[in-house]
Amino acid sequence: MLHLLDFLYIYCYNYYCIFGGFFMEYEQIEDRMKKVIEHLDEELSLIRAGRANPAILNKVQVEYYGVMSPINQVATISVPEARQILVTPWDRSMVSACEKAINMAELGLNPINDGNSLRLMLPELNEERRKQLVKQTKNLGEEAKVAIRNIRRDSIDEYKKMQKNSEITEDDLKSNEEDIQKITDKYTAIVDKRLEDKEKEIMEI
Repeated sequence: MLHLLDFLYIYCYNYYCIFGGFFMEYEQIEDRMKKVIEHLDEELSLIRAGRANPAILNKVQVEYYGVMSPINQVATISVPEARQILVTPWDRSMVSACEKAINMAELGLNPINDGNSLRLMLPELNEERRKQLVKQTKNLGEEAKVAIRNIRRDSIDEYKKMQKNSEITEDDLKSNEEDIQKITDKYTAIVDKRLEDKEKEIMEI
């Protein structure tokens, strides 16, 4: 005979699997898709459009007292003009180190060193180059969408396994598939908006 405590344990376990487990799984799905968006944002920030954007320096690492540090942690980065980035190290002795780091990052920019700061001048883009950058942007967007669809597929496969093992019903599975599709649509729309904004930035004269 099943004791009351055993019954409560099984009931609570099943409740967690069917309700709490779904909630946590949805949360994990969103967390994974958010990481895809974060990665997309990083990649898009490296695409140099016509206007100056400090984000193009995000991956520049400077050696500071033997430790590699992001350049924005050792210098103030500003945009005094539409096509100019100003890098002002907090320690004047770091100007040369920052210049070296920018050159090693192969950004296609030549820093102008005045002894106190570095000026990066962004050249105007011709129409052909703008079209190339738009194409590059779309490729990054498609990669992000593929990653999001893969997360959707993997997540639904997990629920299909649960349904096959009689852990959830067919109705539960259908409901979960619909919920996951809504999450997928949400993050796909975010990708589309990121691409739209970046393309406007690239094509802006």
